[in-house]
Amino acid sequence: MPEGDSVFRATAQLHAALAGGVLTASDFRVPRFATLSVVGWTVREVVPRGKHLLIRVVSPDGRGLTIHSHLKMEGSWQVYPPGGRWRKPGFTARCVLRTATADAVGFSLGVLDVVKTQDEDTVVGHLGPDLLGADWDPAEAERRILDAPQVPIGVALLDQRNLAGIGNIYRCETLFLAGVHPTVQAGDVPALTSVPEMLASAKVLLEANLGPGRRVTILNARGVPVGRAAGRPGYWVYRREHQPCLKCRTPIQHAMLGRLNGDEERDIYFCPKCQPLPPVPATQQPSAGP
Repeated sequence: MPEGDSVFRATAQLHAALAGGVLTASDFRVPRFATLSVVGWTVREVVPRGKHLLIRVVSPDGRGLTIHSHLKMEGSWQVYPPGGRWRKPGFTARCVLRTATADAVGFSLGVLDVVKTQDEDTVVGHLGPDLLGADWDPAEAERRILDAPQVPIGVALLDQRNLAGIGNIYRCETLFLAGVHPTVQAGDVPALTSVPEMLASAKVLLEANLGPGRRVTILNARGVPVGRAAGRPGYWVYRREHQPCLKCRTPIQHAMLGRLNGDEERDIYFCPKCQPLPPVPATQQPSAGP
């Protein structure tokens, strides 16, 4: 499942393969850009923005375009030697870029746009601070989260307008480590834990997974993953429904969580003991009657 760390790694691979190269072929397999050619353009850089990927290219006369993609649930970018055999079906390819030394193919991309580089804000300007970016600002992320105090924190963390890069896995794991139930309203979180500390934990988890190997959120005191050995759990709670909590042995629970209107529900995993619902204040408890 692509999250901020996945996009960061994909970006690094594409940048290493393409940056500085002149495009000898380009093929945009979506109707809107089917006739667009950037042959002869130079790949300036490939950069991540949260879960979005930006390939910036420059024409011989200095014009700049940005190829913007979002992997969504199934997408991926892969790099091959020129003319190399693809590991995915050709009909799933949405963008093919070739230089003298590499082919880059975007498969099953959830979003594919091409915009003038000066207009990048039209596709990523809505995003909050990027946990893996130079613009990371925990105070601004906290402000955005608390601006909607009635939204469940489990929903607020997934809202890329608040902060960019957290997907469902990191949402579940961050809330577990913070000891916060996913349905707690965002405005109530500061009474339970420090929001900046919670976001700092998410950043540590993401950064710990920028290297090779399977994604792991169980880290030692030095922030090094310890769950990559075969047979060891990689996550505290994610997809561990009914299995014992690794801290208290209580069975992990699974539910669906979405916005207040019930839309956009996603799976959520949590430990009911380590992440208890806070008690209802006496002023909000139902009256016992006369």
